[in-house]
Amino acid sequence: MTATIREARPEDFEAVTALLEELGRPRSLGTPDEPAIRDRFDEWLGHPDRFIFVAEDDKVVIGMIDMALIGRPNFVQPHAWVPDLIVTENARSGGVGAALLAKAEDVARDLGAFSLALESAHWRTRAHDFYLRHGMTDGARHFIKVFADIPWPPQPAGDEPVSDSSSPPGASAP
Repeated sequence: MTATIREARPEDFEAVTALLEELGRPRSLGTPDEPAIRDRFDEWLGHPDRFIFVAEDDKVVIGMIDMALIGRPNFVQPHAWVPDLIVTENARSGGVGAALLAKAEDVARDLGAFSLALESAHWRTRAHDFYLRHGMTDGARHFIKVFADIPWPPQPAGDEPVSDSSSPPGASAP
């Protein structure tokens, strides 16, 4: 599959939000939270250290990756963090996730980041294999304490296999 990777635009809000909902993020389209989520999306688009890239095939958004540069107290260079990477299910395994990840890596390198990191739910074993194939290492465990009454972290959908608790934790998948 040949997809075009480009920076997200305000008119991509619904498509990007739908992809994030497919990934297991809280539902916001058509909810009272939608205006606030749209404002957050626009904020990301306008922030100099935050990025959203989309993959488009025949003018339809089929994937997205977002990335934030984060200064850390003990590094001169920023750390590039990818909160989300998703390719819609019927477009997976066609190189779209690899193209999105490569775009984020290129931008991170160009901006002087010392690393690029993400997390992936322990049960997303296909995603883990994808990240390893693309030169990433399983370098940490992820711990979280949720303060809001939201379904977080996302749970496996349908009949996805659930790994045991010793598997690497997290939340993103291509």
